[in-house]
Amino acid sequence: MSSFVGVLVSDPWLQSQFTQVELRGLRSTYLSMKRESGHATVRDLPQVMAKMKGLVERLSEEEILAILGESYLDEDAEVEFESFLKVYLNLQARAADKMGSGAKNSSAFLKATTTTLLHTIDESEKSSYVAHINSYLGEDPFLKKYLPLDPATNDLFELTKNGVLLCKLINVAVPGTIDERAINTKRVLNPWERNENHTLCLNSAKAIGCTVVNIGTQDLVEGRSHLVLGLISQIIKIQLLADLNLKKTPQLVELVDDDKDVEELMSLAPEKVLLRWMNFHLKKAGYKKPVTNFSSDVKDGEAYAYLLNVLAPEHCSPNTLDMKDPTARAELILEHAEKMDCKRYLTPKDIVEGSPNLNLAFVAHIFHHRSGLSTDSKQISFAEMMTDDVQVSREERAFRLWINSLGTVTYVNNVFEDVRNGWVLLEVLDKVSPGSVNWKQASKPPIKMPFRKVENCNQVIRIGKQMKFSLVNVAGNDIVQGNKKLILGKGPSSGLGAYLMRFNILQLLKNLRFHSQGKEMTDADILSWANAKVKSSGRSSQMESFKDKNLSNGIFFLELLSAVEKRVVNWNLVTKGESDEEKKLNATYIISVARKLGCSIFLLPEDIMEVNQKMILTLTASIMYWSLQQPVVEPEPSPQATPEKEEEPSAESDNGSVTESVSNITLDDAASDTSQVENVDACASQIENVENGHTSVGGE
Repeated sequence: MSSFVGVLVSDPWLQSQFTQVELRGLRSTYLSMKRESGHATVRDLPQVMAKMKGLVERLSEEEILAILGESYLDEDAEVEFESFLKVYLNLQARAADKMGSGAKNSSAFLKATTTTLLHTIDESEKSSYVAHINSYLGEDPFLKKYLPLDPATNDLFELTKNGVLLCKLINVAVPGTIDERAINTKRVLNPWERNENHTLCLNSAKAIGCTVVNIGTQDLVEGRSHLVLGLISQIIKIQLLADLNLKKTPQLVELVDDDKDVEELMSLAPEKVLLRWMNFHLKKAGYKKPVTNFSSDVKDGEAYAYLLNVLAPEHCSPNTLDMKDPTARAELILEHAEKMDCKRYLTPKDIVEGSPNLNLAFVAHIFHHRSGLSTDSKQISFAEMMTDDVQVSREERAFRLWINSLGTVTYVNNVFEDVRNGWVLLEVLDKVSPGSVNWKQASKPPIKMPFRKVENCNQVIRIGKQMKFSLVNVAGNDIVQGNKKLILGKGPSSGLGAYLMRFNILQLLKNLRFHSQGKEMTDADILSWANAKVKSSGRSSQMESFKDKNLSNGIFFLELLSAVEKRVVNWNLVTKGESDEEKKLNATYIISVARKLGCSIFLLPEDIMEVNQKMILTLTASIMYWSLQQPVVEPEPSPQATPEKEEEPSAESDNGSVTESVSNITLDDAASDTSQVENVDACASQIENVENGHTSVGGE
């Protein structure tokens, strides 16, 4: 359950022009301006607006003041928040006119027939995605009464408002991501249940690799078309590209010549692998021009004609290449593909106009139906030897998805390869500890000179040591070399990934800003809070450490989740956790329930079943972070005794935090094996008081 309501605007049209993320940012800007003088006036706007997104370096303060003068005669007139939003929209439009951009060059506009002032949707993409949903979810027990959807209507956006469709679509893309027992599927959902579904959807979308930093639950509740379509596009893309790696399709090794090329192939993004596969076959077919994108390079249809002829010569038509009209050629190409049982993700018009998303989907479907790759057992065995061990692979996945969830500019496809130039790690450090990176001393990719990569990585190590990470005898060159032990750690030992993820959650806990009197947050504090929370709910489960083998049945975490929010766990669905099958059912349910609450977590059921120490810590800390954010319900005073009321800390003057500096950033036995719990109850009661807003973790 999430307590997030969203920024509400009384004018529905005005509300529709912004995402919830945009509204929260704009409201923060407005309130900051208002706090400086106690009120916001027309006179205050130019200085603030000139620095805002879409206006910076486009309109000067003088120009903004002149534009405001057209609507406001009095510079001292007060400006309410909704007026502030209208002014911002007006200034954006004026800035676009000044730059001569209009809809033609502005990145906010896409070719489409459905438009709003700021956002548009692509009707061709909408039709294709509706067809995909009808195909893959048409027989779903819950959704079949609503399907098939008509792409000519807005039924898609209406159906997504309860969150069920998006959760189901995520499970189509990556089966097992969401335990469907956790989805609220009543015919009529109340606002809480609907919000839970959307929270579960967004946290699960992050956990499969979607970028959702600009989408809030309120945007999904409102069915904001461009955001819903963008999320659906990402989910479907992940589904279609899921097999484009050596682990799932070892036959891809045929695309390379030697070991070095195999390493390069493993580091490529799935769409880049798809392009390489396409060019591999085009070269065999005698096509001379390399295809570097799914837009301009395929618009004339020639590449498609050659590709399909080499993959399915039995359906080959000589008329395809002879056809001069691009649209007619595109029609023949799609007829050829249909004979191969490939789904029609696009129309001839989409090929001719170079729709990148739909062309990528089309090529991915061709790959799935007929890859044309060798079944040479020697090559396949060689590819299988290149894969990592299971635990390393799982931890790489968690670290990669966590990085991408931060909204970094660089998207990570393979941690071990993508961090070697140091740049993405600097981006991560700047996200978790703003201002820590000296960007003047950093080199941005592409980096040709090796020593520049080392310089970036040396800065990463230097900042890590300042953040108290245990990086003894470690140099930047170790990252450049792709040292897996340094990047992820080995067994219970921590690598940079675990340090960064742990530092981030501790910083989030710190930023809640309740009194700590200088007490540092440690593993023991998180452990004690969890045990105290479960104990306070009347249950007897306790965990001795983050590697307590008794955690493998999942019961403790279900009791912890129930303790922080009573109604979130359906105990009728919980097993005893005695067999591996029962443990997996519980672990899968735990992850979905935690995400449904609002926890952003990236572990897999196996991490709970095997009690992966690092992942167990982040799971517990994430539940703690969610719980401590919830409003405290004050108990009614006893009529028998009225104790002196404690002085409430001021929200504005309270600069204390759980931890002034984060130390002990290690996960070795000494730090996390806290099985000696004589002091747990005392520490736990202190932390319980913290949650109720009274005292500090450190005591008095």
